Amino acid sequence: MPIARITTPGLTAMAASVILLWSCLISEQVLVCRAVREQAEVLRDLNRLRQRERSEPVSAPIPLRPRPPRAAEG
Repeated sequence: MPIARITTPGLTAMAASVILLWSCLISEQVLVCRAVREQAEVLRDLNRLRQRERSEPVSAPIPLRPRPPRAAEG
């Protein structure tokens, strides 16, 4: 003689609870994976920006040649 019986509504409630639990666990993993991917992307962007800001040595300026004087009209 069983002490307690699982009714259909109780079984349905347990199934719904299990589905809700699994959906929460799966969505958490999806969010964590997305966050890790976005973090890696931000770090790559940050490195690119830092490389752009570094000053690179430039070549010596080209010396200016004196221009010939222009004839003035007048």
